[in-house]
Amino acid sequence: MRLEDVSKVYGGGATAVTALHEVSHAFASGSFTAVMGQSGSGKTTLLQCAAGLTRPTSGTVSVAGVDVTGLSEAELAKLRGRRIGFVFQSFNLLPALTARQNIALPLRLARKGAIPDRVAELLVRARIAGLAGRRPHELSGGEQQRVAICRALVAEPDVVFADEPTGNLDSASGRDVMTLLREVVDDLGQTVILVTHDPAVAVHADRVLILSDGRIVDAIDAPTPDAIALGLAVNGRRE
Repeated sequence: MRLEDVSKVYGGGATAVTALHEVSHAFASGSFTAVMGQSGSGKTTLLQCAAGLTRPTSGTVSVAGVDVTGLSEAELAKLRGRRIGFVFQSFNLLPALTARQNIALPLRLARKGAIPDRVAELLVRARIAGLAGRRPHELSGGEQQRVAICRALVAEPDVVFADEPTGNLDSASGRDVMTLLREVVDDLGQTVILVTHDPAVAVHADRVLILSDGRIVDAIDAPTPDAIALGLAVNGRRE
């Protein structure tokens, strides 16, 4: 997918706030990118524009060769259902459904076939096959997030967006989630774009983009904790 000169301005006149400023970046298919930056840097807005959740003020966003910015709301909804997967900090599982049913839901809504095989494959990959019949309240936070990742993957999207997917998890559960995301990139060729504030999460990515004041100010390939810490420090992040 690709962003070309994407800007996002909220408000107008003297109160206008530019959240993104002419951002251009190509995300290679089968790559894992983490987006970092201080609060207000534009990282969440970048994710929302890239995923078609928010329309940019100017510029273009392309997913699988489709210009997302030119689509109607109905066309956007259809594209998100077919080509884009989402993982959020809150798991957003339906409490009345089992893990298996939550994962299968996108396929059932799209009336696609081969549901049992695809769901079973993902349950095994996420190491939660033995929990398939449990409802969300019977699962730990880490288990719920792995169910949510399987749900994001079940329709075989072109790209998966993850917004602070470990934010509500302890460190051990967070590592399990990141191991799974790393595996789906390496083994399935999935494209993953992740927003995080945590360098321990970002090191799982192939590349880290650092945003400041709505611009990409650094790109770190094969990131290490030291390289990320230096990049954030140079670009003014203090937490």
